[in-house]
This record gives sequence, C-alpha cells and structure tokens, in this order.
Amino acid sequence: MNKKRTALIIIFIIHHSAFSILFAGCGARRTPDLGRIFAGVRERKGKRPVIVIPGILGSRIVNRRTGEVVWPSVFRSDVDGLSLPTTPDLANNRDELVAARIVETAKLAGNFGPEVYVYHYLIRALEDYGGYREGDWANPPEGGDQDTFYVFSYDWRRDNVESARLLVKRVEALKLKLGRPDLRFNVVAHSMGGLVARYAAMYGDQDLPPEGTAPQPDWAGANFINKIFMFGTPNAGSAEAFGVLLEGYSVTEGLRRRVRLLNKLSREDVVTAPSIFQLLPHAGAARFLDRDLRPLSVDLYDPAVWRRYGWSAANDPLFRAAYERGAARDEEAPAARGTLAELDAYFDAVLARARRFHEALDVQTTDAPVKLFAFGGDCEETLSAPVVMQDEKTGRWVTLTRPKSLTGSGGRRFKREEVVRAMYAPGDGRVTRDSLLGAGLGGGGRASALYETPLPVAYAAFACDLHSDLQSNRTLQDNALTLLVNELAS
Repeated sequence: MNKKRTALIIIFIIHHSAFSILFAGCGARRTPDLGRIFAGVRERKGKRPVIVIPGILGSRIVNRRTGEVVWPSVFRSDVDGLSLPTTPDLANNRDELVAARIVETAKLAGNFGPEVYVYHYLIRALEDYGGYREGDWANPPEGGDQDTFYVFSYDWRRDNVESARLLVKRVEALKLKLGRPDLRFNVVAHSMGGLVARYAAMYGDQDLPPEGTAPQPDWAGANFINKIFMFGTPNAGSAEAFGVLLEGYSVTEGLRRRVRLLNKLSREDVVTAPSIFQLLPHAGAARFLDRDLRPLSVDLYDPAVWRRYGWSAANDPLFRAAYERGAARDEEAPAARGTLAELDAYFDAVLARARRFHEALDVQTTDAPVKLFAFGGDCEETLSAPVVMQDEKTGRWVTLTRPKSLTGSGGRRFKREEVVRAMYAPGDGRVTRDSLLGAGLGGGGRASALYETPLPVAYAAFACDLHSDLQSNRTLQDNALTLLVNELAS
C-alpha cells in the first residue's frame, strides 16, 4: 500500500469518526420499550382501578337529539354552534349538546384526511402495558373493582365545579354497582381534567361558597380518590388561556407544523364557556408587562379592566352590536340574543366565579389525604406574561400574547429575543413548569416534601413534548405506569 493511499484512508477514518461524534445525538429520539419494561404486568391481578379524565376538547360533543357529532368535526354544524347561552344564571346556560366518548383520534379532513392521535396512546398504554381493561360506568364488568379503567367524559365548555360534582355522582353510583363502598381510585388526568379531579377530591359534591365566604375543603373526595396523576395540568392557570379568550382556540399546537382542523373555537365561542375563564392565571400568579418589559399591575378579575383594554369578544364593539341584534358574525350567531346589560352581567358573573374557583383550589391543607403526581414538559417557550401597551399613534390599547421587537417608552429598541425572555417561561407550550407544580401561588407555605409549592405534590417528572402530546409521551407513561401498576386495590 503506497503512502498516498494510506494517508487517504487515515483521513477518511478521522473524518468519519468526527462526523459520527458530531451527529451522535441527531438520530431518532430514543424512547422506553414499554412492552419489555412492563412485560410481566399484564397478567398481574389486583391493581387499583383507574379513572381517566381528558382535558379541554378531549370529549366528543354531540347533539342529544340527533346524535350529530359537533366536536371534533371538520366543518361547523348547520344546526348547532359550540357557543353556550350567555346569561348571569351560569348553571342554566344550556343547549342541546352533551358529552360523549373520549376523543381517541380525530380526522383532519373528514374520512379522507390524516388521523390525529389524541388520547389513543394513553388508552393503549393502560391496556397493552398496564394490563387494565376499560369498564362501563353503567354496567361495570365482573371484578370491575380492580385492573379496570373508567373514562370520565364531560362537556369541557361548562363550569369545572359542575363537572367535578358530576364526577362525584358517577363514582358514587359506580361503587354501589360494584358493591364496594370503600373503593378508592387512582385518577389519570390531562390538562383541565386535573383541575376537575382536584376540586372533586377537595370538596366532593360541594358547590363553591357564596361571594365573601372563604372556601373550606373537607376532602370528601378522598373517600374515592387515592392519588391524582396530572399530565400538564395548569394548577396556577395558563396565560395561554388568556390568549384564547382574546383570539380563539386553534385545536392543538401539536398540529401547528402540519395542518389544522378547520373547525376551531372562535373567540365568540370561548367567551361563552366558563371553563376557559377558569383556566386563567390565578390572582397570585398572573403576570403582565408594560412596553418597557417591566411588571404591570393588572387585576385580571376586575371586569372594568377587561372593558378598558377591550379584552375578549364580549368587549369587542362589533360582537356587541351583533349580540344585540342577533346577527351572525364569523359564521357563528351569538347563542343568546339580548341586551348588552345582560351580556355584561354574564361576563361579570363568569369572571367572579373563575376567581372563586381558583381560591378554592389554592387553599393550602397540611397533610392532604390525596397526593398529586405531576407530569409535564419544560422544553418549550410558554407564554407567562403578556405585554399591555398603548399605541402611540392611535392611543388604542394593544395586548401582545406573541413576542415581537418593541420600542420602549424612552425610544429603546427591544429585540425579539429580549421580549421572548421576558414574556415566556419553560413549559409545554401552553402550561409553564411553574404552573404545573403550583409554584407562584403564594401563601408562603409548602405542602410538598420535595418541591417549593403549596400543593401536595409527591412526585414530578418532565420531558420535552408539547402540551397536547404529554399523555402520549412514552417516558412520562413509563413514570406514571411504574407508580400505578405496583399499587394493589384495597
């Protein structure tokens, strides 16, 4: 072998080795082999039963009379809108729509479009790796008090306290059918479903106390809830929910790099849903910035503030005009047609109830009988502090929920990167890490042995995934299943 050829081979080896080292981490993301990890679990009997609670948009919404699926759907229904009536009597703002089965998959464009997996992989993980079977609430199977999961579907537009009380009634009826009054379930909840579960655990079938009365949790739900496993639950609220009330809801950010469902929640829809208001940042955790990226004092639960800044469709002059005359706007007629005084009274009521809901969840309890297990994402820039500023030319108020370069009051130019750092925090794209853990709720106490939070968080695990994909993340499933399957029903 001549020297020239030998040199070329050495150069190739060195180059190839350097190339391999450089790109060693750029292959497909490695995930746990759950089939192998939990190989012996499927046949293990006696596991504590599980209740699965989806998050917002996670239950099918159908017309109770016709059976038409209104959500998820590619196009809007010719008969039904997703807007609820808007009167100050929130409990009676009902329509013909009811919740049906959990959304496991959804088609992007009718029967011919690609399929999006929503809760499919979570259900499959419980069945294929955890060795659970699905049970029917009305007709539970033989031995349905163990190795069984029950899916709690609910109308995610409605008040979360109402949904929590419905959960309590469902479980009480199920325990009677099973002949197990002492039975306690583990709850696996995604996003808003975790708030429903937490309220049910803390207050059972209680409604919120009247205005001016401090909430007092009696933990009645501990009679049927053992532990709550939360995937991406906004325990301190979500600034993204504020953005939704301003701009509408575009299904899932998991689709943003591909194609989106055509039917979405418009800003006219979301303003009629009490649950969206109940996802807002809690008073102790709400953050806003001025045009100089300095903290701005904002009372998020004062309706006058919303009217001043023109926040939400309810304070949009065009919507208000359409509401008053009952005209269609953006392909959706307001569900309630009445006076603007009625609309404003509704808005005041729904905002006040959201504040009281947060206060009820934020009550700190020493030695809480139901522990929380948190699973989330902390690799995505997630809205934490919107910017509120006045347009210098028009004098109108502008609210930014997406970063861009800014000019401060003194003429200083803020680059987009600076604005991102100020407005955003680590999270899953919709819920920050701090919100999942309940950090920033205040109160000065700590109910967790491991984390700086007033919530009884016993364990937390994080991965790099988007909010809508957390329940399908195999690393998080690995963590959750490890805890679930090793606990026997009592």
